[in-house]
Amino acid sequence: MRVDRWFGADEEWERPAPDRRAVLNDVWLAVLAFVVSALGAELMRSLGAFENERLGVGWQYVGMASAAALVAVRRSHPVLVTALAGVHMLALGLLVPMTMSTLPMQALYFFLIFSGVAWARDRRALLAAVALTLTLMAAWLAWTFALGRGLEQMVSSFGPEAEEGAGLFSPVVGMVGYTLLVNVIFFGGAIVLGQVAWDGARRTAQVLDQARTIAAQARRLRDQAVVDERLRIARELHDVVAHHVSVMGVQAAAARRVMGKDPDAATAALTSVEQSSRDAVTQMRGLLGTLRSGGDGDGDGDGVGGDVRGASAEDRTPQPTLADLPQLAARATTPTCEVVVDVVEATDGAAARVAPPLQLTAYRVVQEALANVHRHSTARSARAVVRVDEAAGCLEIEVVDDGTARAGTAGTGLGLLGMEERASHLGGRVEAGPRRGLAGWRVFMQVPLAGTPGPGGPGCAVGAPGARADDVPVELSQAGADR
Repeated sequence: MRVDRWFGADEEWERPAPDRRAVLNDVWLAVLAFVVSALGAELMRSLGAFENERLGVGWQYVGMASAAALVAVRRSHPVLVTALAGVHMLALGLLVPMTMSTLPMQALYFFLIFSGVAWARDRRALLAAVALTLTLMAAWLAWTFALGRGLEQMVSSFGPEAEEGAGLFSPVVGMVGYTLLVNVIFFGGAIVLGQVAWDGARRTAQVLDQARTIAAQARRLRDQAVVDERLRIARELHDVVAHHVSVMGVQAAAARRVMGKDPDAATAALTSVEQSSRDAVTQMRGLLGTLRSGGDGDGDGDGVGGDVRGASAEDRTPQPTLADLPQLAARATTPTCEVVVDVVEATDGAAARVAPPLQLTAYRVVQEALANVHRHSTARSARAVVRVDEAAGCLEIEVVDDGTARAGTAGTGLGLLGMEERASHLGGRVEAGPRRGLAGWRVFMQVPLAGTPGPGGPGCAVGAPGARADDVPVELSQAGADR
C-alpha cells in the first residue's frame, strides 16, 4: 500500500476548516495545556528533577508556553503544527531535556501530532511535515546513540543489574531497542490515530452528503408525485365534465329542434340532459371525496366539500367499471347519433377480473372518445368495442364513428393527450386518426392487463406506432360490423 494513498493524498475530499467557535475552544484548550504542563514541571522540580538543566526556569516556561500555543492553531493550521511540533520537541530536548521529558509535555506533543494528521486539508503537505518530524527524531536518536558515553550514562541510570546484563540482551542493545520501541509507539500511535480520525470524518461527510442527496431526490420524487396527481385529477375532471357537458349540449339541441314536431322525443332528450347533469355532479362528488379522504378532515364546511367530508367511504359512489359501459352508451345516445358499446371477452367473466384502475381507464377512454364524437363530428352512429384477452394479457379499446369533422369545433387536444398519458402510464399505446377507406374517425388503445409501464405485459405484444387505423384484431373487426 502506498504511503501517500494511506494518508489520503489522492482523495478529493477536504476537511472543512474550523469555525469561530471551534477556534475559541482551541484557545481555551491551549491555556489548559500550559497550566497542566507548568503544574507537572513544578511537581518534578520539587523532586529535584531539574537540577541538571543548563537553562533557567524562564526558558523552561518559554518552552512550555510555546508548545501550548500550538494547540490554539491545531485545527486552523494543522500542517504547520505537525512540522513545528517535531522541531519544538527536538529543540526542547537539546536545551531543556528534563522539561521536554515530563509526562504533560509528552502528552502535549502526542496531541499536537495527532491533531495535525487528523485535521490537515492538504494531505501531500502533511506527508512532507510528517516526514520532517520523523527525520528529525531519527537524527536525534542516532546522534544520542553515537555518543557512547551518553549511552553508558543512560544504561547506568537503571542500576547495577542493567550493567551486569541480567536480561536476554546486552545493556546497550536493551537501551537502544527500548528507546526505539517507545518512539515507534509514540509517533506511530499519534500518526495512526490521527489518520483514523481523518478517515472517520471523511466517511461521516460522505454519509451526510449521501443523506442530503437522498433527501433532495425524495423532494424531487414528492414534487413529481404531486405533478402526476394533478395531471391525473385534470384528466378525471376533463373526462367527467367534457363528456357530460357535450352530451347535454347535443341533447338540448335535439330537444329544441323537435320540440314543436315531436314532444315525446323532446321530453326524452331533456330527460337525458337531466340524467347527464346528475351523473356529472355525482362523479364530481366522488372525485372530490377521493381527494379529501386523504386529508385531516379540516375544511371550511361549505359546498360539496362538507357533504363529502361527512360521508363515509362506503357512501361514496364507486368509480366506473366496464360493467357501466352500457349505461354510458345509453346516456351518449342522442336523437341524431346512436351509440353502441360492446364488451368482448375471450373467456367468460374476463372483464370482471380486470384490475379496477384498468377498468376505470378503459371507461374514461371510451367516455372521452364518445364525447369527441359529439363535439367534433357529424356522425349518425358510433360504436365502441372493448376486448379483454387474458391469454394474450391484453385489453384493447376501439371507438369508431361514421361522421365527418364539424366546422368550427377544433379542440385543444387535451382529450387525446389524456388518453396517451393514461396508456403510457399503463405501458400501452394509443392511435387516433381517420379511418382507412371509410368515413369517420377511429380511436384505438392497447394496454397490458398487468398494467405495468414498459413495452407491454407478458404475452401482450404492443403493436408498432406505425400500424394503420384499420389493421385491427379479428375479434374487433367482427364486433365492429359497420366497417
